[in-house]
Amino acid sequence: MTATTPSDNSDAVAEEIVDVVVIGGGAAGLNGALILARSRRSVVVIDSGSPRNAPALSMHGFIVLDGMAPQEILRRGREQVRQYGGLVVHGEVVVAEPALPSADGDLRFTVTLTDGRTITARRILIATGLTDVLPELPGLAEHWGDSVLHCPYCHGWEVRDLPIGILATGPVSIVHTFLFRQLTEDLIYFTQGTDLDDEDRNRFAARGVRIVDTPVTEIVDDDNGALAGLRLADGQIVARSVVAVLAQLRARTQGLDGLGLPMHEPPNIGLGFASGIAGVTEVPGVWVAGNATDLTAQVGPSAAAGALAGADINRMLAIADTDAALHEKRREA
Repeated sequence: MTATTPSDNSDAVAEEIVDVVVIGGGAAGLNGALILARSRRSVVVIDSGSPRNAPALSMHGFIVLDGMAPQEILRRGREQVRQYGGLVVHGEVVVAEPALPSADGDLRFTVTLTDGRTITARRILIATGLTDVLPELPGLAEHWGDSVLHCPYCHGWEVRDLPIGILATGPVSIVHTFLFRQLTEDLIYFTQGTDLDDEDRNRFAARGVRIVDTPVTEIVDDDNGALAGLRLADGQIVARSVVAVLAQLRARTQGLDGLGLPMHEPPNIGLGFASGIAGVTEVPGVWVAGNATDLTAQVGPSAAAGALAGADINRMLAIADTDAALHEKRREA
């Protein structure tokens, strides 16, 4: 699930080689760019204008910024990156790939946008985020980010004490149920074919969680378009105000195949880019941060990961700059 939202003006693409291209203009990408720009690195952020949390009215769980609209956070982030000389370019990457290195052996990458613009960079930070892949259930996607939720920490307080239904997507939904039980006493678990053994059923019963084994066939709205309940295969409608569902999480990989980045697939969660400490990847010169690699990270951890990656990129560039200066000094001697 993604949504495209309007953003501010796009900066002109730099013709010269830049230190870093950041692919992705969310919390991770902008915070990484901020660290780099404040270190006097030339940095360009490529922003597609389709943040994962665009459907949400507010962002929660990040101290100081709790309750702020996601678009306002991004607007401020872009403004702060630009304050230090960073550029924010609106567009989508169609190809990112290695290019011929410099004469002294420093890495080079070429990033091409869908409109044909190209940027050459010494390093790349991927912060493309992810896409939530919802179950194919009529009416579910229309309420995504409103009354169809996934994260008890992002949205749980706002739906406390309401009638909530857990739409199971596998065994991982069992723990999801326990988390939402903390928020409401009126909770129903719709198994959707997920096996529950006797112990699971006993644990649900001990917490007062009802279980519905009959398959859900669609989401039902009231006359005003608000979520009213879930229709079962036998025709019964179970009234609910909120549905919690763990969507499959898929890193956004458009245009990045040319980098040859390895992927990782956490069980029952989804698919993301593999990375190590500070977002380092197996591909020299490429880092990754945020939901593109840490699939379950909220805004705060994603922003922090971007900062760590940005600092590590700057460190490696500083070493490369010193090596190049030494090489030139010896050549002149």
